[in-house]
Amino acid sequence: MKWLLLLSLVALSQCRVTKVSLKKGKSLRQNLKEHGLLEDFLKKHPYNPASKYFPSLANKFASEPLTNYMDIEYYGTISIGTPAQDFTVIFDTGSSNLWVPSVYCSSAACTNHKKFNPSDSSTYKATSQSLSIQYGTGSMTGILGYDTVQVGGIVDTNQIFGLSETEPGSFFYYVPFDGILGLAFPSISSSGATPVFDNMMNEGLVSQDLFSVYLSSNDQTGSFVMFGGIDSSYYSGSLNWIPLSSESYWEITMDSVTMNGETIACSGGCQAIIDTGTSLLAGPPSGVSNINSYIGTSDGTVRISCSAMSSLPDIVFTINGIEFPVPASAYIIEESGSCMSGFESIYLEGRWILGDIFIRQYYVVFDRANNQVALASMA
Repeated sequence: MKWLLLLSLVALSQCRVTKVSLKKGKSLRQNLKEHGLLEDFLKKHPYNPASKYFPSLANKFASEPLTNYMDIEYYGTISIGTPAQDFTVIFDTGSSNLWVPSVYCSSAACTNHKKFNPSDSSTYKATSQSLSIQYGTGSMTGILGYDTVQVGGIVDTNQIFGLSETEPGSFFYYVPFDGILGLAFPSISSSGATPVFDNMMNEGLVSQDLFSVYLSSNDQTGSFVMFGGIDSSYYSGSLNWIPLSSESYWEITMDSVTMNGETIACSGGCQAIIDTGTSLLAGPPSGVSNINSYIGTSDGTVRISCSAMSSLPDIVFTINGIEFPVPASAYIIEESGSCMSGFESIYLEGRWILGDIFIRQYYVVFDRANNQVALASMA
């Protein structure tokens, strides 16, 4: 009996719930703007945000990697290797690979980011596999290796990850994160690499096969990703469970998009992806155009008078029969005294992307055990 109790305690100690703090920092867009490089960057490197989901749709000039992450402000720290080497990453529910810069990377983009050195890790195991992740027509290329990856209190001892060898584009120099930790499904993982959360589940390292995300609106701190659990102190009311319509991205069926009770997009239903790795709200051009016209953006741009914000209605996303409103204070972005719409057009076979503007309004649970997500109003 004593041994059974001891074994149970050991099992419990290995089965964890861990919270990884996310820091809210400057976005790539803000960094480029501060260095007077934003206008030139956008001229030379237009991008189609859909290229993240369907690389073949990439604008032929969009060779810059990571332009989909232009406005992301939330980053967390993980460590790889023994002894640990720390990296700042985006926890991205819209992709599935883990990769970081490595000492093998000679691109200018790697010069001011932390680089993983396999020689400094006693637990690193090399493979002969290569990795290529497409961003526009440029790609991050590298090799795959195995090592211990620590995420919060969870130690994942045999995790496959990418070590970059090339990262095209000098503007990556201004990106405020080192790499990306993908939290989507294995079906979209490049080179068939097992995603971090799948490894956690397979090794029994999480007490429940789910993770949850809280993004604070204003504070530099307070945001987190919680692996293996749900923190009910961060939301009010009940969790509203929504079945996934696809096990690739965290994709769900949306009923409609309305303002003041009028359907302005997604009439008759559409698909939507909940993506922590996208900052804005993105949708088909016709729907986004309707929304921007409704809220009064001017002269064919997404600019809007800041004084108009207080009189604009909520935009309501109805999902699984439940209304999820987003107020104007969230979907209008104020920066340096000017205001703009938080909606952008995307050519993605009619899909919508519910990015951080939406996620800041709701506590989100990503449940792999039951292939569903839950949304609840912030406490």
